[in-house]
Amino acid sequence: MGSREFNVPPMEFHTGGGIPVSQPRRPSNPPFQPQMRPVNNPNLQFMSFDVGSASSSFAPPPSYRGNSFGAFEDEPPLLEELGINTRLITKKTLNLLNPFRVNPNLHENADLSGPFLFCIAFGLCQLLAGKLHFGVILGWMTVASLFLYFVFNMLAGRNGNLDLYRCLSLVGYCMLPMVIFSASALFIPPQGLVMFVMAALTVLWCTRACSSLLIVLASHGDEHRGLVAYACSLIYMLFSLLVIF
Repeated sequence: MGSREFNVPPMEFHTGGGIPVSQPRRPSNPPFQPQMRPVNNPNLQFMSFDVGSASSSFAPPPSYRGNSFGAFEDEPPLLEELGINTRLITKKTLNLLNPFRVNPNLHENADLSGPFLFCIAFGLCQLLAGKLHFGVILGWMTVASLFLYFVFNMLAGRNGNLDLYRCLSLVGYCMLPMVIFSASALFIPPQGLVMFVMAALTVLWCTRACSSLLIVLASHGDEHRGLVAYACSLIYMLFSLLVIF
């Protein structure tokens, strides 16, 4: 077969002196500007860009004068709202200072605020003596109240009306002589004759106060006065051992 010949036009390269070709320019677009729409809601003045109208339409701050939020002077104190009657606690404390004239009418309304304060005071006196007995005091107080509660109700039978809350209150309030003994023991030679005599007098003081209150406030306990006093003496004897040893 014969060879074919193709006619290819010659290509010209312009090195620099050719005719410049002008390219068409695109029209420049203006920058995007958002349109601000006026706010029709009068309550949202901060969205408006009119400074003069916004400043003139602001409402004045509310005044706190008068009784708009209630009178705080008419509200009861915080301790009374929590159920803590400081006057009654003071009267009960002063009444227990005389072991021969204990007024049971003051102890008809039982509470645990006074007993808790006496336990904390007893623990602080022991802490000043170098003994950390806070947990022991609270634990023994709970166990002693449970013990006295069961003993008294078993002696009274079905007629016993001593509840555990009242028992905790009476046992705790009668800890006042023990607190005084613990504070006095800081200035007395330890394990001496004076210490043992004061411990015996304190146990008798606590026992008399607690047993008399239990018998008067809880009915059907007159015939078991000796047994109730014996149970109370065991309880306060344990607390006196914490002070001595």
